[in-house]
Amino acid sequence: MARLILSLDGQTLAEYNMTKERYTIGRLPDNDIRIDNAAVSGHHSLIINILNDSFLEDLNSTNGTYVNGKLIKKHALQHGDVITAGHHQLRYVDDQAEENEVGDDDEFQKTMVIEPNRDLEKQIAKVTQVAETAAGTASAAMAAGAGSSLIDEASGTKSPALAANTTQNVNQQTAAVIPTAKLQVLSGTFAGRELELTKALTTLGRPGVQVAAVTRRSDGFYIVHVESGKPDDFPLVNGQAIGPQVRKLEDNDVIQLAGVKMGFFVN
Repeated sequence: MARLILSLDGQTLAEYNMTKERYTIGRLPDNDIRIDNAAVSGHHSLIINILNDSFLEDLNSTNGTYVNGKLIKKHALQHGDVITAGHHQLRYVDDQAEENEVGDDDEFQKTMVIEPNRDLEKQIAKVTQVAETAAGTASAAMAAGAGSSLIDEASGTKSPALAANTTQNVNQQTAAVIPTAKLQVLSGTFAGRELELTKALTTLGRPGVQVAAVTRRSDGFYIVHVESGKPDDFPLVNGQAIGPQVRKLEDNDVIQLAGVKMGFFVN
């Protein structure tokens, strides 16, 4: 039997056993799953259960129905899928699949998360340095241009006050809280599994197939291609190859790496 777990901001609000063929989700009282929130349409979405399968359909809602961060019209639900309606989440749980997934989190990490050795760390450092050279040069030029504009209009020299403010801003940026984020698997055997990106460097993929590194910095998360079994076989972000450059990740980006799709979500 399948279940839906309703939550808001990580707090569980209700749980629904899927014992009927049809379940409507919406703001009005006649829905099977009522979400009393202005961001949810009166009749927002519909779930149809056929034997052991469940299908989700958006009912032309104002703000749309999302599954694992992706806007959908129709979607075949899989164990672990997270439906978003307005600001609320509904996690789809297949009890049979849940019983069979004991140890899956560990298995996923063994399969996709690579513990880098010294040689791999050197390789990652090298490709990151090469990838950032051009961007670093451009940034330095922009910084130089910005610095030259800090000129006191009266004297034609740098204003000490402006220079002090610039230093203060840099210090504030340095002291900024490092963001947190996670990856959620969207396809394959481990669909629904999540990986918190808490390390400064997380290496993902399958050696000999495709490997990429995600770095956690003060201004966000970046992905860079490390190696692959085929020439110029780069990971995809939102369907586009990242190439040899370092790519900054944005909330709700979809990464495709070594045949697995993963959603990137900022916590």
